[in-house]
Amino acid sequence: MIVLLVWLFSAAGMATTAYARQSDTLQVLTMHELYRRVLANHPVTAQAALFSEQADQELRMARGRLDPVLSTKYSEKEYGGKEYYSYWDNSLRLPLWFGPELKLGYERNQGQYINPEYTTPADGLSYAGISIPLGQGLLTDERRATIRQAQLLPRMAEADRLKLVNKLLLEVAKDYWDWLYYYNEVQLYREALELANIRAKAVNERARQGDLAAIDTVEARTEALNRQVLLSQALQEYNNSKLRVERHLWGEDNQPLMLPTTAAPSTNGTEIAPLSQEQLQELLAQAKLNHPELIKLDLKGQQLEVERRFAADKLKPKLNLEYNLLQEDFYLNREALQTPYMRENYKLGVSFSQPIFLRQERGKLQLTKLKQQENSLQVTQTTREIENALQTAFNEWVALEEQIAMQEQMVANARTLQQGEQIKFQSGESSLFLINSREQKLLESELKLFNLRTKYAKTKALLYWSAGNMQER
Repeated sequence: MIVLLVWLFSAAGMATTAYARQSDTLQVLTMHELYRRVLANHPVTAQAALFSEQADQELRMARGRLDPVLSTKYSEKEYGGKEYYSYWDNSLRLPLWFGPELKLGYERNQGQYINPEYTTPADGLSYAGISIPLGQGLLTDERRATIRQAQLLPRMAEADRLKLVNKLLLEVAKDYWDWLYYYNEVQLYREALELANIRAKAVNERARQGDLAAIDTVEARTEALNRQVLLSQALQEYNNSKLRVERHLWGEDNQPLMLPTTAAPSTNGTEIAPLSQEQLQELLAQAKLNHPELIKLDLKGQQLEVERRFAADKLKPKLNLEYNLLQEDFYLNREALQTPYMRENYKLGVSFSQPIFLRQERGKLQLTKLKQQENSLQVTQTTREIENALQTAFNEWVALEEQIAMQEQMVANARTLQQGEQIKFQSGESSLFLINSREQKLLESELKLFNLRTKYAKTKALLYWSAGNMQER
């Protein structure tokens, strides 16, 4: 009778869901705590952080086109005891952002057979001048276009970082909720197995006393073995799901970490949290502004616009004016800054060139415009895909809320039927087979409820991932 009472007490307690079965000795790991650890130490997060630094170095390289250039060149020739020539030329070029280029130089040439135009005074000849583009290169040029495009790279790098982190957090969320599902499944099957073992003992005792047929002991043992198999399968899935969560855990020294044996997932995040259409529209508006895919496409469009302006500028003829003020010696002479001197001591040059057909330039311009059209179409398509992804996740969110509510009612009904079947069995109006069937239906109902809640939590993660920033959850 004592064994029978224990069995009845255990059977009544089986209805308790696995959500309330976390012992005080367990170390509960919440979803947000896992997120925090992943963002702090995961190698993929560190890899994503490198994107910004890489973009900064790309921008530095582009700005290097404006670096001053110092150069010097020396050559001489002597043959048969005669000094043919000796050339020494030094220059400093200073590119300016708005197009012109300043040039400072000093040269000293001597020798018996030097070209007269290269002749300099004994102390050398210094010069200071400017080269100004009046046609192509006046409004934009290659170095300015390159720098403007590179200035957009840090924002593109941030979009790439956010995209990679979002993908990682979505994977983490899916693994975590799978871990919770299999954790609950193991707890449920453990209690079911414990109940089956207690029942088998009670049935054996009643059969020994002649209250039940001997065949009922086979039924009880068979059900216990069946639940043992189910528990073994659930443990395998649980251990694998735990390993999938552990692969996201890293220490500060880039060493992989393991979950303690007493670790358990939290149910925080599986609770019902209704989302209205207004909140969905707000998420959609934020996604259109902050989604990394749209940000990248917008920045790419800005880069293409810079490229288009540069290509259009290439249609202009090359017309460059260069003026250099000459003076004897290396040091600045105040007289050199006076108008009469500047009119009599200078080197002036004008250059002009223009391709006749401009096929290369016109082809480049049209190709850039086609790329702009392609990018614009990609923006339209991506925006539509984001809208559809958000709406799909929202529809699933709402549907799962309804399904969870109905499944909770089904669990309550299955529990009532199982408890009623126990009472009928005690009064001799039922059989052990029917009790096992009722309990199996209850197990299936609870497992389905766990599954729906897991899907609900995953749908939440998918919704925020579709909006473009899971870190704002």
